[in-house]
Amino acid sequence: MARTGSGALLCRRNIKLDSFLKRNTEQAVYERIRAYEPCVVISETVNKVYMHVVLSDERVYLTEYPPRTLTEALSFRRVSDVELVNDLPDFLRGKEQEVCQHIRITYKTDKPAARGRDWLRRDRRTKLPPAAPSSRRPSHCPTTTHTLEGYPAQRSPSESGTEVVSILPPTRSASCPDPETLGLLRVPHPPSTASSLYSPTSNRRLNFPDTGQVPRRLGSVVSRMLRRECVSSGAEREAELHLYAVSHTSRLYLHLQSSWNSFIIRSTLSLDPLYRRRCSALCDSSPGKRLPATSWERTAHLFAQLSSELLQEGISVERLYLLLQELRTAAHRNVALRRLFWRSSELCVFLVQTLEESLHGCQSLSEVYTADQLLLSTLVVQTLSVMFRETEVEPARLNLLSAKKGALASRMLLALICDAELQTQNQRSLVDSELQALLAEYMDAACSLLSELLLLGHEASRCSSADNFLSVGWILRALQPHPHLLSFIGHQAQQVVLVLSDLQESFLSPSQSVLLFQRCRLLLACLQYNTQLAQHLRSHFREEFRYFVKLSCAEEKLPSHYPISQPTLRLVEQILTLNLLR
Repeated sequence: MARTGSGALLCRRNIKLDSFLKRNTEQAVYERIRAYEPCVVISETVNKVYMHVVLSDERVYLTEYPPRTLTEALSFRRVSDVELVNDLPDFLRGKEQEVCQHIRITYKTDKPAARGRDWLRRDRRTKLPPAAPSSRRPSHCPTTTHTLEGYPAQRSPSESGTEVVSILPPTRSASCPDPETLGLLRVPHPPSTASSLYSPTSNRRLNFPDTGQVPRRLGSVVSRMLRRECVSSGAEREAELHLYAVSHTSRLYLHLQSSWNSFIIRSTLSLDPLYRRRCSALCDSSPGKRLPATSWERTAHLFAQLSSELLQEGISVERLYLLLQELRTAAHRNVALRRLFWRSSELCVFLVQTLEESLHGCQSLSEVYTADQLLLSTLVVQTLSVMFRETEVEPARLNLLSAKKGALASRMLLALICDAELQTQNQRSLVDSELQALLAEYMDAACSLLSELLLLGHEASRCSSADNFLSVGWILRALQPHPHLLSFIGHQAQQVVLVLSDLQESFLSPSQSVLLFQRCRLLLACLQYNTQLAQHLRSHFREEFRYFVKLSCAEEKLPSHYPISQPTLRLVEQILTLNLLR
């Protein structure tokens, strides 16, 4: 897990928490932790408790401050929305209240609401607006503080989770403010004698006598609170988890959005049998059947071998294609390889250069792409797209793309854009149907890669550091000089209209649904962040979106069991609203 580095998007490393996570989680869980950050937590069972939020690529965990237990709060599988709330929490004071970021996670649960804990429930008709730099209003959350011991420690017999208890000294981490200065409820700590649990020289836990069971009881109280269940009613309902990040440099919202976005894409694609076979090692639903994990050292060795073969002089096109296929498949299965890719700048530069030469530098005199060019270009773009997934906390990625004022990122952007029509120079004939199909496949892959770059731009757009210039606006401005940009964007818009019109009545497959989500995100970015592209979409596609794209039709074509369906419908609704505005 990459948690250190100079990248401003990354969270600061907390050595004590990191050590706790490494000791008390399985290796497979630890390696999938993407970020952690301290914040104030409000849920149906926890009221204004200062805790650490730990994000993996599939779940949100909570642990006490200092950490004693690691408890799953929710799975991204059940999340329906992650949003910033524009308010001023009345339980914070001073500058902590001004810089606080209030994040609301809405999710589905089949557990009945805890009795007498309706202080968190809101009138859903009065939805709070998204975050804005001004007009923040007081929070509606109550100021009443409940003691942790006041909650009964009931546990369902069906629970299979195992408590992991680790008593740590109450020393405050340098990266966390003192919760007592915030006027917050702290998780109960052991008596002062608990410091004797640690040796001042070895920093190792010493044996605690069997008669001293108070620390264990105190250490597991939050875990029992979060895990306790009432009699199950079997009915699914909506619940909320509120996180208040009290640091002005917080990146928790960005990490949550990125983790959730990656999860809904991956879990939707996993519904496709072909994708499941390709990425069988990533399946989380059947850990007992998972292939043995490859060690970091072994992965690094194999990646170095593959890289050296790709970078060798005089490699044939056929050999290059086969090696890239191997690299793409391995990257699908191993997130460690994706992190290594960004630490090896030579390979990323090589792929961008290969795309430039294949798609723009080796065309025939007739200006028509060959099948070999399109096949190789598609594979290069697909490989780059895979490398972006679940690597946003890798410092080397941001460092590489932002180096020299984004020189490599700019080259990548300009290289992937091409003419969607691909007519001959004298406009007398169109390419044959085979090339048209290959071109369509390339356009799909290019949209996916551009969508990943825009996600990076959304993260950078929320950073206050001047070094993070790779914003959505910068990305679209970098594409502005390309002569085929309007043709490229027009093709993506036309595909959205075609998919969501009555001309196609069948349900969308998992891969088609993901591609629709990515296309909608691209169109929404154009409408929101670039005046020229927004004007082009409105002048050329307003009527198509008005008369052919219906939200009801989109609901029918997107199966409800696809995790990506609801986020896609929200994007379609936003596009319809913005595209019809003058």
